Amino acid sequence: MSETESKQTTDHDEIRNWVEENGGKPAKVEGTGDGGGLLRIEFPDAGDDESLEEISWDEFFETFEENDLALVYQEETEGGGESRFSKLVSRED
Repeated sequence: MSETESKQTTDHDEIRNWVEENGGKPAKVEGTGDGGGLLRIEFPDAGDDESLEEISWDEFFETFEENDLALVYQEETEGGGESRFSKLVSRED
């Protein structure tokens, strides 16, 4: 698998390492439920939505597990540059 291909993981350490290495922080969309809300990865210098609220990694992973999520991410763009592509998806059985 090349670095430009998307990877999927549920490993908390792998997720946290990738997010932090790329300057991201765990976040949720403000006002989206008592069950943790809609999770997002916030990249402060990327002009993300102002409705994002930074949360702790503990809160992020609690909601992540409750909703059976996985992170799909890419390490490099096709041109070899740093990629911040990521999305949270339902786990595949």
